[in-house]
Amino acid sequence: MNLAVLGATGSIGASTLDVVSRHAGRYRVFALSANGSADALLELCRVHKPRYAVLSGVKESRDLRKRFLEEKAELLFGAGALEQVAAHPDCDAVMAAIVGAAGLASTLAAARAGKRVLLANKEALVMTGPLMMAAAREGGAQVLPVDSEHNAVFQCFSDKKLVKRIVLTASGGPFRTTPLERLEGVTPEQACAHPNWVMGRKISVDSATMMNKALEVIEAHWLFDIAAERIEVVIHPQSIIHSLVEYVDGSMLAQLSNPDMRVPIAHALAYPERIASGVQPLDLSLVKNLSFESPDERRFPCLPLGYAALRAAGTSPAMLNAANEVAVQAFLDGRLAFTGIGQVIETTLERCASGPAGGLDAVLAADALARRTANGLVMAQAA
Repeated sequence: MNLAVLGATGSIGASTLDVVSRHAGRYRVFALSANGSADALLELCRVHKPRYAVLSGVKESRDLRKRFLEEKAELLFGAGALEQVAAHPDCDAVMAAIVGAAGLASTLAAARAGKRVLLANKEALVMTGPLMMAAAREGGAQVLPVDSEHNAVFQCFSDKKLVKRIVLTASGGPFRTTPLERLEGVTPEQACAHPNWVMGRKISVDSATMMNKALEVIEAHWLFDIAAERIEVVIHPQSIIHSLVEYVDGSMLAQLSNPDMRVPIAHALAYPERIASGVQPLDLSLVKNLSFESPDERRFPCLPLGYAALRAAGTSPAMLNAANEVAVQAFLDGRLAFTGIGQVIETTLERCASGPAGGLDAVLAADALARRTANGLVMAQAA
């Protein structure tokens, strides 16, 4: 299988390449991409020998192209190159691991070209759920979820007519028990210190606000064709049960593993077979407790915003995602308080009217409007 890893220098990319390296005869790295981390991408090319490398956020450079050619990798530049390698006839599968809206176009290109799409970029489905699923159907693509929660549901899911509800688990992040009055003063470093998972800064903040779960509710709706009222979120601090599916007879199926993204990555790579992931086996005798609690909407106001955007439909999910990306970056830059993230998102959605998501242009226009509005709100709060 020829595999393109889009977002190769991130945590999902690193985990993917670790799994692939354990099965060298089964997978070949066809293409690797990064936004601007040229040196890190070059080092990955030395190890994995892809045919193509892509720097999507870098202007063309003869010097860089020459350095990559020395490693026998043809270097491409710009966001359009991501779509080029994702849809390439010689590419069989695409790990869509570019964070945020930046990964949308290449994920759509892979779906339209009929690839096996290993979907780690939840924002692609959040922004363009009906368009993405239609592209996959028309192109004959296979969309396999890599998010641990959706991959768990996928492993437990059978006949939709027999499914009563989906239960997505959430760790609760680093502030699950922090007194509410202290949340305004938390720092980016504290928000990025996830208790269970090793993740990038943006997704770590999303976990701390539970916006990641809001986005995952929307993603689950499109992946499994399940209504919002049949998707539940429960806090499970140990991150051992990754999600559950309840059936009409009262049975619940759960997928368990140590919290390591190589488990869902290996499953998606090999499906319907299974391969070794390199993850330590789960020792149930060492698991002292599996606890669950309902999320507190005062602590996690972003979660109900996700449900509201899903019910509003149209371009609301795209605007939710756009406002969140702006607010999270402002928080990481020290321009917005942690508690301001949810406030900026909520006000953005109130001010930006949702419209039909009839095509990619409409979605991108709504995304741009929400970003302008959210940026204005951030500036107003900083003034």
